[in-house]
Amino acid sequence: MPAALALRARIVLWAGEGRRRKDIAEWAGVSGPTVDRWKRRYVERGLAGLEEYKRGAPREQVPPRARARVIALTRKSPPLETGLSHWSTRSLAAYLRRSEGISVSWHYIARVWREENLQPHRSGTFKISRDPAFAEKVADVIGLYLAPPGGAVVLSVDEKTQIQALDRTQPVLPVTFAATEKRTADYVRHGTTNLFAALNVATGEVVGECRPVRDGENFLAFLKNAIKPHGGKEIHVVLDNLSIHTTEDVRDWLAANPQVHFHFTPVGSSWLNQIEIWFGIITRQSIRRGTFPSVAALITQIRNYIDTWNTNAKPFTWTATTKEILAKVRLAQRNVKKLVANNSK
Repeated sequence: MPAALALRARIVLWAGEGRRRKDIAEWAGVSGPTVDRWKRRYVERGLAGLEEYKRGAPREQVPPRARARVIALTRKSPPLETGLSHWSTRSLAAYLRRSEGISVSWHYIARVWREENLQPHRSGTFKISRDPAFAEKVADVIGLYLAPPGGAVVLSVDEKTQIQALDRTQPVLPVTFAATEKRTADYVRHGTTNLFAALNVATGEVVGECRPVRDGENFLAFLKNAIKPHGGKEIHVVLDNLSIHTTEDVRDWLAANPQVHFHFTPVGSSWLNQIEIWFGIITRQSIRRGTFPSVAALITQIRNYIDTWNTNAKPFTWTATTKEILAKVRLAQRNVKKLVANNSK
C-alpha cells in the first residue's frame, strides 16, 4: 500500500495500544496535530477516513449529446460564416454556446480532444480530385489499409524527388541598433538526389534507395528490390498515377509477375498514400535542417535514418473509413460551390 497510508495506519494502531501522543508523533515523524487528525478521522469514518481526500474541482458534468457535438464539429471544418480555418478549444466552445445553446468550457473540449486523439489545429487539407473513379479508388486503397488480404503484403510506394544537398552556413552581420546579432543563412547547393521508398503497411518498415534520376527504369529496379524479401506472397502496391509507374517495361514486368498488384490512388490524391506520411517525418527530422557538404553525405544521412527507423518500426494506424472520406469530400465540394456562389454575387 502507499507509504503515507501505512503510516496513518501505524498512528491509529499505536493510539489503540495506548501509546502517548508525544511518542506517536516522534515515532511517525509528524506533529502532534497530525496524530490527532488521523485518530479523529479513523473514529469518524473507520479505514476510509485514512485515505486522502480528493483535491481539485469536481469533474465537469456534461450530457452525452454535448460530447457528441464536440466530436462531430471537431471532425469538420468550421462553417464558412465563422471565417475560421480551424477550430480552437475557445472558438469551438463559443460557437456551441452561441449557435446550439450548449455550454461547455474550453478545458472540457481540450480533454475530449486528448481522449479522442483529435488535433484540428494540425489537420491538413487535400486537393479535391476530379478523378471520375475517385470513390472506387478510395474504397480500393482504404480496403487494403483497414482489411488487407490474408497472408498478403501491402507496400506503399512513391518517390521524393530533387532532395537538395545543402551546406548551410550562418555568417554574423553587423550588430543592430538594438545591440543584438542578426544572422542570415547562406545555402551552398551541391546537387540533388531522388529517394525511392516503400513502406510496409503492416509493419511500418521502410525500404529506400537514392537514385540520381527519377524514371521508369529506376522505378522498376527499385520495385524489384522492394518486393524481393516477400517472395512467394501476394503483393499489393499502393502508388499514384505518375507516368513512370506505367511505362511499357513496368507493364511487361507486371504481366510476368501476376503475384504483384498495383492499386492507384485517385488523381490529385497522393495524401491517400501512407508513404507520404513517412516522407513528411524524414523531412522534418533528418533533411530539412541538415547540413550536407555533398550528395554522398545526404545519401548517407538518409540511409542512416532508414536503418534507425527500422530498428523500432511501427505501422501507422489508419482510422478513416471510405464513408468518412467521401462524406468529407462532398462537404468540401459543397463549401467550394457555396463560396464561389457568394463571390459571384
